[in-house]
Amino acid sequence: MTRGTTWDHEYDVVVVGSGAGGLAAAATAGRRGLSALVVEKTDKYGGSSALSGGAIWVPNNVYLERAGERDTLENARTYMDATVGDRVPADRKEAYLTRGPEMVEFFDRETSHVRFMYTPGYSDYYPEAPGGKPQGRSVEPCIIDGKKLGPEFKNLRRAGLPTYGLTMTSGEFGKLNMVMRTWKGKQTSLVVGLRAVKALLTGQKLLSLGEALVARLRLALREAGGELWLSTPFQDLVVEDGRVTGIKVLRNGREVAIRARGGVVLAAGGFSHDQELREQYLPKPTKTAWTHASEGQTGDTLRAGLAAGAAVDLMDKVWGAPSVPTPDGKLFFLVADRAVPSMVIVDAEGDRYVKETLPYHEFLDRMYEHGEKAMTSWMIIDEWAHRKYVWVGLFPGQPFPKDWKSTGFLKSGETAEELAAQIGVPADRLKATIERFNAMAAGAKDEDFGRGDSAYDNYYGDPTLPNPNLRPMKGPFYAVPVVPGDIGTKGGLVTDTEARVLRHDGSVIEGLYATGNCSAAVTGETYPGPGATLGPAMTFGYVAATHIAAQGATA
Repeated sequence: MTRGTTWDHEYDVVVVGSGAGGLAAAATAGRRGLSALVVEKTDKYGGSSALSGGAIWVPNNVYLERAGERDTLENARTYMDATVGDRVPADRKEAYLTRGPEMVEFFDRETSHVRFMYTPGYSDYYPEAPGGKPQGRSVEPCIIDGKKLGPEFKNLRRAGLPTYGLTMTSGEFGKLNMVMRTWKGKQTSLVVGLRAVKALLTGQKLLSLGEALVARLRLALREAGGELWLSTPFQDLVVEDGRVTGIKVLRNGREVAIRARGGVVLAAGGFSHDQELREQYLPKPTKTAWTHASEGQTGDTLRAGLAAGAAVDLMDKVWGAPSVPTPDGKLFFLVADRAVPSMVIVDAEGDRYVKETLPYHEFLDRMYEHGEKAMTSWMIIDEWAHRKYVWVGLFPGQPFPKDWKSTGFLKSGETAEELAAQIGVPADRLKATIERFNAMAAGAKDEDFGRGDSAYDNYYGDPTLPNPNLRPMKGPFYAVPVVPGDIGTKGGLVTDTEARVLRHDGSVIEGLYATGNCSAAVTGETYPGPGATLGPAMTFGYVAATHIAAQGATA
């Protein structure tokens, strides 16, 4: 933190981080007539946003209206109160609910590239709560040809999802998941397959999900005249007379000072990849190996904010993502897999301890509440499920990869007792667990945990069954380990309704804004629906840039 800094560059708005929140902030600034620069630590832009499903959860937005899926501010407020409660100040929740739809409409109106579509039936995560919507509020980016990015295509962070050359939306995946069970699944597989053939013949480089969202925002930034610097790690804030006036970065091997005439927007994600910060703040055990966040997220902006006197909140929370650590060193995020009917998840004693279909964020909370026994969990399916459903990145009936067996990653057994010996749990307990599950599945009612009772449970379930999430299991059985993963940390700098960073006494650190996972989540300790990470990130990025523009962008 410095006074009398000699500036190497000057912009109206300087953004740290190139995920959805950062790109939204810079693109908004450009459309508001301000000069904007985004600095990115790594050699790829997009951050964790590019690795995500790309959906945004913004109640009462224009795409819902166009789809005829009526929503209201009052209904959304009721739902936020029922799920988030008073863990987040009412004025900040209200800012999200009012400015979010404004943000979506702004990008729809003011840019040529940022376009979404409604995902019917992808329900809120708590659709039965007051104000919840079983048909969902999420919208996702439309598929886009990455060739529109030109030379910037090669710098886009890629998700590397196991789609085997197929490009699909999340809505299509929900149907394709049932390719062996429904005509709609078969029809969707044909649509997706023909799309792949067309792309191959025409040379298109189709992008969907998070990659499509980031590509569209990158195009919006370019259209608005904003700049993006890659391989430019943030070093520190520059603070003069109590106001943040710029940042210092490393660029081409030397320290560079960049003045921000209007403000600095921190949008660099959380601290998932910093073991020291994880040990300091998160529940134990905790490992950097358990995160899906992009590798640059080591809490750099968090530390700088703390040094500048910022308050923090929700530091003990992550965006939970129960995951499978596969033999190739990658994590597989269990979303649809936990809706497979002939499947249970058990702890180290062979007992079910949680409703497998819970929203992933809550599932992780239950793992930690259950304690050490849950840190060694196992997901078990039978051969029938293996042949009928998409599971851990494998298409129905696809042979298990050789390294799954050679490394001992995949455990198997003809009977529950044989499997128990493989995974190291008491044979009588696992046998009893599967027998009780089978009895309940035969009656289409999970009396222990209520699996299948929620519209959210059913979204990825099998609609041909009396209960889409329950079917008796029969050997042979297969099991893979489940660990408490995350898609990012949830705690960070405390901000107000204008995305300004606050001190412990509630005063504003002038010139400093934050959005995304480096700020404390507006959704508090919960996760209201698909895209409730990206929706707020984009919203408060937009809010920050709009506020800077309204101040005249002068320091």
